[in-house]
Amino acid sequence: MTQLIRADTELSRLEAAATTIAANLVDLDDNRARKDLDRGPLTGRTATAWQDATTALTQLWDGYRMLTALIASARAVREQRRFGDAERAAYVEQVLGRSITLSTTTVPLARRGLLGAGQISTTCSPAELLSAMEAAFRTAVSVATWAGERWGKLLPETADAAARVAHLRTLTSSATLDEADRRLAGFTSRLATDPLGCDESGLDAVRALLDRADAERTSADELRETLSQRLADAHDLLTQLAAAAHTAAAAEEAVTGRFADADIARVGGPDLRVELAAIDALAAAGQWALISPRLAAWTRQARQRLAGLTEATGRNSGLLAARNELRGRFDAYRAKATSRGFAEHATLHPLGERARETLTAAPCDLGAARTAVGAYQDAVARLTSTNGGPR
Repeated sequence: MTQLIRADTELSRLEAAATTIAANLVDLDDNRARKDLDRGPLTGRTATAWQDATTALTQLWDGYRMLTALIASARAVREQRRFGDAERAAYVEQVLGRSITLSTTTVPLARRGLLGAGQISTTCSPAELLSAMEAAFRTAVSVATWAGERWGKLLPETADAAARVAHLRTLTSSATLDEADRRLAGFTSRLATDPLGCDESGLDAVRALLDRADAERTSADELRETLSQRLADAHDLLTQLAAAAHTAAAAEEAVTGRFADADIARVGGPDLRVELAAIDALAAAGQWALISPRLAAWTRQARQRLAGLTEATGRNSGLLAARNELRGRFDAYRAKATSRGFAEHATLHPLGERARETLTAAPCDLGAARTAVGAYQDAVARLTSTNGGPR
């Protein structure tokens, strides 16, 4: 009986694991970096790593198929009416034993002994299969995540450099600018196909060439005029940031305490006014050549912060909107139930209390509230469609 209990416990664990695995496999399948890696073409270090990751992904999906098939089979055996000693032993072996066949290899006749088997099978237990799948998942995720982080960091910086090349092309032509353009094209190509092996120093070299080309082209007066306008634009952006931060703070305050901290969007980061003040000081000292890279970095960071604040405001406002919509729907169905005389119905009343409690709780669990309101709504619909009045 102890073995049966162990098998039942293990089967429940496997079923829960299969549900989690399915969700994680779907998330990995939808991962943008994974899709980009699949599209290719890939070269160098990334090609090698993704080949290993692709093998791991194949093992993952094969393992998931074998695991779910075993779970379904074992559950069917466990729930059948006739469950005698033979069925019990088969069930325990299926769940706890080496019941999964990973591969079957044919042994060439020349290598067999007289009593040797014609085929050799590699087997494992469901628990061992889970461990192997976990290792394969880590391999696939690590490559996709690493490549995604590299692309996420370097592609915007490459785009900034390309925009700067294009801008300088409208103003001048020089061997230095041509060299920067050539190196940027090579770096962009390598980044597209081999993000894991792409050396960031190549982009640093491009920036240095662009700085030199800009310095060769720009007189002190022209540089001052251009950067003065960019500084003015930066201060306008800082004003937008302040307004967005105020709006985001108000939206955050409105949901703090009403919803779980994990559901509330918050945007942090250093005070961008400090860096802009330092850039202003450089401008006041006439150090224009030092301003451009710092101002470009500041502007990029400020735009990212502004986008984050806007997104956080929308998300936090959406929490209240979702709760208010659920409250309105609950009130409407409660009024319908009352008008039909079902307000105190034995089945409906506790569902209504549960819905009311989830909608008024602080913090509010929107998932639980949706479930509770949906259950109440379904119950009202059933009662009002099958009954003319309360029983």
